[in-house]
Amino acid sequence: MSTMNISLPDSLKAFVDDQVSQRGFGTSSEYVRELIRKDQDRLLLRGLLLAGAASAPAAPADAAYFAALRARVTSQTGR
Repeated sequence: MSTMNISLPDSLKAFVDDQVSQRGFGTSSEYVRELIRKDQDRLLLRGLLLAGAASAPAAPADAAYFAALRARVTSQTGR
């Protein structure tokens, strides 16, 4: 694992310390890693949404669409 040092103003350091203690993180590094993971997820979701918006229109997602989707999932899981 690599190490990265960051400088924070006192107000941000106090905020991080509060978040670590209030949200059950063991260290400030765990908190920062969680923030980075959430940002990665947000960027991935944004990319998927943009790709979907740029794609060709598909069939409407109406009641019949969801019924067929449920049937397909049920047949694959055996439930």
